[in-house]
Amino acid sequence: MGSSAPGTDSPSPWWQSGILYQIYVRSFADSNGDGVGDLPGVIDHLDYLQWLGVDGIWLSPINVSPNADWGYDVADYLGVDPEIGTEDDVDRLIAEAGKRHIRVLLDLVPSHTSERHPWFLDARSSRTAPRRDWYVWADSKPDGSAPNNWVSSFGGAAWTLDAITDQYYLHNHLQEQPDLNWWNDEVRQEFDGILVHWLARGVSGFRIDVCNGMIKDALLRDNPPARDSDPLDVRIFGQRPVYNGNRPEVHEVIRRWRTLADGYPGSVLVGETPVPEIDTLANYYGTGSDELHLAFNFPFINAPLEADVLRTIVEATEKALPAGSWPVWTGSNHDMSRLATRWAGGDPAKARVALVMLLCLRGTPVLYQGDEIGLTDTDVPRHQLRDPLGVAYWPAYAGREAMRTPMPWRDAPGGGFTDPKVQPWLPFGDLSASNVHDQRDDPTSMLTLARDVIALRRDTPGLQTGPYRSLDAPPGAWVWSRGERMVVALNMADEDVVVSGVAGTVRVGTDGRRQGKHVGDGIPLRGWEAVVVERDDP
Repeated sequence: MGSSAPGTDSPSPWWQSGILYQIYVRSFADSNGDGVGDLPGVIDHLDYLQWLGVDGIWLSPINVSPNADWGYDVADYLGVDPEIGTEDDVDRLIAEAGKRHIRVLLDLVPSHTSERHPWFLDARSSRTAPRRDWYVWADSKPDGSAPNNWVSSFGGAAWTLDAITDQYYLHNHLQEQPDLNWWNDEVRQEFDGILVHWLARGVSGFRIDVCNGMIKDALLRDNPPARDSDPLDVRIFGQRPVYNGNRPEVHEVIRRWRTLADGYPGSVLVGETPVPEIDTLANYYGTGSDELHLAFNFPFINAPLEADVLRTIVEATEKALPAGSWPVWTGSNHDMSRLATRWAGGDPAKARVALVMLLCLRGTPVLYQGDEIGLTDTDVPRHQLRDPLGVAYWPAYAGREAMRTPMPWRDAPGGGFTDPKVQPWLPFGDLSASNVHDQRDDPTSMLTLARDVIALRRDTPGLQTGPYRSLDAPPGAWVWSRGERMVVALNMADEDVVVSGVAGTVRVGTDGRRQGKHVGDGIPLRGWEAVVVERDDP
């Protein structure tokens, strides 16, 4: 399941040497013809994921939910949403994935629940209810206004006055998503049990939603206003979220979970850590062995597809992470525009370069369903918007559904996703532009490129766990070595360049004409071309 890590005799963890693949379950594959993806649909496509070379899958939330925020408002952390599947389906998925050496990770949503969760129904029943303190409640100010100035990430105040008990409750997202009080030890104990329940069942870990936002300031102090010098991704509707996120006490919770996870060998904790500073990101790794195994790098995913910018972020990350820790890289997810659109602007050559970059950096690559076929965002008409952000802010912001539309398996009615006679829960894009069936046997396709790079990585310890070392590169290019023999060269500009000082055999490249050919001391690269070269023997 893994190769030997440099300087050790023990195999590296599977999640270091392997590839993770994010599945937005509702949009992956529909097995029963209701237009909504489900767990049996995932099971039906495990052979494809094995063929592609995936080592682990991260599923969007499968728990019972009223779907005010499409699964991220949980009403039962131990139950499975009937629209998605059953508990037997979960067990069958874990077992069938295991037969193919694929691990299963679940999405854990700890910062808030659904307003329909039994905990919150109890909490709002009276001020003396047993679970009242499981949520964040506060009295209004003397003038009747909200307890402080915090704003929701969805816009508007982060507080709603509860008519039943005449107190405000906190919701950093939708008002249907009340925030849990992580200062309460009963909440911490309850989540200990939730983690153990799923780990004992056979999942291999969790992606932790809004990992940095669990703990809020105990004094509920006002957030300061954003400064002109603050990057846009620091600001939330004119504020710096100093007191309702990234509180130091959150690390106590993560360390507690790491101890639990370490009791189940092979488990991994992956944090959604939307912080703009690399040093802050590094803090979520703790000492390197006592907090998150992997923390998503938002400076990287938010950066433009430019060599100097991305190289600076990667090298700052390499420098900042504590010894023994491991980076993770992704270019798309269910909340962020797909890499083929956001980074590549729909240009297939740029998307290919981005794919090679992700798969060849030191760290764990995470592909979002469709990245491997160059799937772009889909324009969703206003009348079909389901995302509360899109509904609230259209046309200034069309929401997150452009990157959540169904996976195109083939160019045919139903897209191979659902019954041809059924309307899927979200519309398809252009099925003829990108689909798995047409690309699978095409030696020039992006899917073939993805599979080739993944296969090379699997067979090459240097690409799995070898160190990253930046090499000299002409303007617009980015070149680095992995381990002793492998060199990755990306031309991230329109002009042709020549990369000097590297001689060897092209093992894989975005232009198939290079595959298997020897290059001398100097690699000519066309605009937006990438190659992976195995150096000649010293």
